[in-house]
Amino acid sequence: MAGWPGALARALLPCSCALCGEQADEVVCTPCALRYAAPRLQRCAACANPLAGAEHPGQRCGACLADAPAFDATVVAVDYVAPLDGLVLGLKFAARLPLAPWFGRQLAAAVLARPALPRPDLLCPVPLGPRRLVERGYNQALEIARPLGRSLGIALQPRLMRRVVETAAQSSVAPRERGRNIAGAFELAPDMAQLVAGRHVGVVDDVMTSGHTLNEVAATLKAAGAARVSNLVFARTPPH
Repeated sequence: MAGWPGALARALLPCSCALCGEQADEVVCTPCALRYAAPRLQRCAACANPLAGAEHPGQRCGACLADAPAFDATVVAVDYVAPLDGLVLGLKFAARLPLAPWFGRQLAAAVLARPALPRPDLLCPVPLGPRRLVERGYNQALEIARPLGRSLGIALQPRLMRRVVETAAQSSVAPRERGRNIAGAFELAPDMAQLVAGRHVGVVDDVMTSGHTLNEVAATLKAAGAARVSNLVFARTPPH
C-alpha cells in the first residue's frame, strides 16, 4: 500500500513479522528480510540451482548443458530453507494469503536485479487441478502472480493454461518418477493460442524442486508456439 491510505491502515492495523514476531510494516520485517532473503547471485541461468564460482550471469550448470530443459530461464527470490520454507508452507496449505504480496514483491525485485534478462510478455501461474483447487480454495501461484504482475507491469493471464490430469502431489512421488507423474498434465486453454504464439511467457510458481512440473508447463507452451518460457519462482529447493 502506498500514500496516506497505506499509512492509515498500518497505523490502525499494525502487524507482526511472520518470522520474528516483532511489530513491522510488512509481513516480514526489514531485518528478517535482509537476514533470510538476501539474493544469491551465482545461479544457473536455466534452472537457478546454485553455481560455485560462476563468472557471468548467463552461465548454465552441467546438468542443463547436458540435458537442456524446455524452459529458457529461471529467476528465484530465495532458497527453500528454514525459516522461509515455513512461510511457503503457510501460504500453500494454511491459507496465509497476506504472505503472497510479499512473495510477489521479493520475486519482482529478483527480476529487476537481472536487467539483461528479457522480460516476459505475459504471466501465467502454474494451474491447480479442479479437485485440488476446490479443496484448497485458492491457487497459491496465482496469489503470487498478481502482485508480481503489478510490480513489473506485465499482464497476467490466469486462465492461459489448465491442468487436465489430477496427478499425485510431486512431493509424494519418488524423484525418479516425477517426470512420468506430471507428463501430459497440462494443456493450453481453448482460444488462448493467439496469446502464446511467438511470445515470451513467464510461468509463476511458489517452489521449484526437481523442475519437472515447470518443464512440463514449458514444453506445453513451446508446443503451442511460445518463443520463450521463463520461470519466475519464489523459492528454489537446494540440491541435496
